[in-house]
Amino acid sequence: MIRKAAVVFLALCALPLLAAPPTTAIVVRVTTLSGKPIDHASVIVRFISGHAKLKLYKAIRTQYELQTTQEGEAKIPSIPQGKIQIQVIAKNYQTFGDVFDIEEPQKTVEIKLNPPQSQYSVHE
Repeated sequence: MIRKAAVVFLALCALPLLAAPPTTAIVVRVTTLSGKPIDHASVIVRFISGHAKLKLYKAIRTQYELQTTQEGEAKIPSIPQGKIQIQVIAKNYQTFGDVFDIEEPQKTVEIKLNPPQSQYSVHE
């Protein structure tokens, strides 16, 4: 009887370890400073923080590389919640990169890209 109770107790203690980490669905909206959408911009999303308890605290590695639609949106499938790095590269605009702490089940990230700066030279 005690052995059966111990097995049930251990099984109940292991359930939280088997639960999947909470995930989020992210929409990245890329626009110019004036608010016009930028299409065909490359969006790179990396999950950078968190550890899986089930895999002996091995780091969870998730990365997506997408392009924006004509409306300037890139929809990322479910990704674990936590610190997420988003990088946006578009022709004729400055590259954007930042880390966001996302804890909501659904999130829209607004990114405004700057036009390129003129080149800097020491010889001028």
